[in-house]
Amino acid sequence: MTLLKLKVNGREVSRDVPDQTLLVEFIRDHLQLTGTHVGCDTAQCGACTVHLNGRAVKSCNMLAVQAQGAELTTIEGLANADGSLHPMQAAFKACHGLQCGFCTPGMVMSAVDLVQHHGCSSELQVREALEGNICRCTGYHNIVKAVQQGAAAMK
Repeated sequence: MTLLKLKVNGREVSRDVPDQTLLVEFIRDHLQLTGTHVGCDTAQCGACTVHLNGRAVKSCNMLAVQAQGAELTTIEGLANADGSLHPMQAAFKACHGLQCGFCTPGMVMSAVDLVQHHGCSSELQVREALEGNICRCTGYHNIVKAVQQGAAAMK
């Protein structure tokens, strides 16, 4: 067991966790933040994407103890303090960038990372950046529109 201390969605968190606990398990099972989804357990689908120290990571592919002392943001922590949606979340809603919604939290987290670290100028750039996020329901057209609209709103 390890005493894991980190900041999650702006709040200090401290929990004893077994050393082999995956970060996604810690988020879902220990913190009850279930917006982060487990899709493949092999870092292929991106449903588990969160921000660790401001960068998108697939939380099914790392141990919770690797986040010791870090700042972690999940989809639940992306919205504004007043409860209003983050511009990227609002764009996904407005552009119907989802169907079943299972991949949506990971898509949104990856899209925010794309905009914050690389900007967002073209459809091709968005499609390439989201290659690590799989949606089994859509043809990605509305997702790409949502990312572009969200990027414009984030400026």
